[in-house]
Amino acid sequence: MINKITSWFERKAFGVCEWWGKKLGISTTKIRMYFIYLTFFTAGSPVILYFIMAFILEHKKYFKPYRSKRKSVWDL
Repeated sequence: MINKITSWFERKAFGVCEWWGKKLGISTTKIRMYFIYLTFFTAGSPVILYFIMAFILEHKKYFKPYRSKRKSVWDL
């Protein structure tokens, strides 16, 4: 039952905590718990940051800078 709830939440919650967990090498559960604690201590302001991060993750192809084919600065 817990696995069903967790997988449903992962699909519906934009994957922000999962993305941070992969980037930082920390368990996704710990990231979620820290986020929940931080939300309670700061009266909900991290929720706004969460939605901003979710928007950026959904549209990250538009936020990535243009990358050239050069592998280094010396390949002119």
